Amino acid sequence: MNMLLPEIEDDIPLPARAADALPDLTSSEELAMRVRTIKLLSDLTGTPLIPSEDDKEQATVLAREMMTNPKVRPNYNKYPNEVMAYLAGMVAQSNCMIVDELSELKMYVVNKLVYEIEHATLPKDRIAALTKLGEVDGIDVFKKRSEITHKIMPIEEVEKELLTILNGIEYTIESATEDESIDEPENA
Repeated sequence: MNMLLPEIEDDIPLPARAADALPDLTSSEELAMRVRTIKLLSDLTGTPLIPSEDDKEQATVLAREMMTNPKVRPNYNKYPNEVMAYLAGMVAQSNCMIVDELSELKMYVVNKLVYEIEHATLPKDRIAALTKLGEVDGIDVFKKRSEITHKIMPIEEVEKELLTILNGIEYTIESATEDESIDEPENA
């Protein structure tokens, strides 16, 4: 049997540790990579991953920590495989699109606000829901806006319009009376 060996180039430095060769991953990317490995090993060995209630609680606490502080880098090594699998399932559920189009989400929000308006028991709750409904883009009941119209005209029309306005202005020239003293510059 012939042994096949890949061609290995000379003079290529190898990292001191295997971890140095790995790319930088976000915490969710690292979690996905670890869980794929855990799932593969589970499938190969035939050992099912069934999280206990304690495993679910640990995964929930870890998920809350990751959501409140996205920059946190949890040490996944200290958690058992069942916690990791359950956590990956929670992350996968939260990273999916709920609606295909944002217009569907907007319609959902509008419908829920209308429902709250119709079924609110307290007037302040009804007013709060009406206020939020009025702020929805497209409804814009409470939006203050001003409109500016730009009219582009040829220079000849602008000059003609300005001359018409200037000719319509009435000029009154008042003469100085004797009581008023006019200071005139003295000739030197």
